[in-house]
Amino acid sequence: MSFIGLFLEASLVVKAVMILLVLMSILSWALIIQRRKILNGAQQDALEFEERFWSGVDLAKLYKEVSARGGKATGTEHLFQSGFREFARLRQVRSMDAVSVMSGTQRAMRVAHSREVDNLEKNLSVLATVGSISPYIGLFGTVWGIMNSFIALGSVQQATLQMVAPGIAEALIATAMGLFAAIPAVIAYNKFSNQVATIDGNYINFAEEFTGILQRQAATAVGQTSAREQGATREQEA
Repeated sequence: MSFIGLFLEASLVVKAVMILLVLMSILSWALIIQRRKILNGAQQDALEFEERFWSGVDLAKLYKEVSARGGKATGTEHLFQSGFREFARLRQVRSMDAVSVMSGTQRAMRVAHSREVDNLEKNLSVLATVGSISPYIGLFGTVWGIMNSFIALGSVQQATLQMVAPGIAEALIATAMGLFAAIPAVIAYNKFSNQVATIDGNYINFAEEFTGILQRQAATAVGQTSAREQGATREQEA
């Protein structure tokens, strides 16, 4: 009546169900470890970068520091890098006003934000799938095993508990394995979904605050340009 003994005595279909559930459980735990590392790292990187951002450092200097690292920026750094790069590029175009400059800057940050959220949500659907279908797969194995047990009993004149118990036990193991695979996957999916929503909210808040800073800079630059043009006009008239 050991687990290995029941597995070896099970039918081919129940064995296949058990093996499939074991593989799904291994896959879900691998994804749980991977997603946990990535999401915790994203939260920590966002906190560190925002602390640096709000320390009063010059934005141009911060942009050079981020770009000089060589590796692809992620998270809040990616939003900042994409937004400031587009802002600096559009501001050099004299024909563009402040509204057009900020529109292009916001568009660049939205694209970066979308890519970052997609990266955070990667493989979460796999956890959701494992959590939702594993119990049903296990239940299928249980139903199949019990069905075979009763079919075998039909050819016996007198049934005893010793004849029934092994078949039912091996069938119920499939349900237990399905729950074993599903429960951690569901818990991890709910936790990671809430964590992604929190990080996403931080990205949105940073993008809005950063947009406000760039908008003030764009308005100031336009005002200085207008003042210079008015001064040059007065000199020509004089």
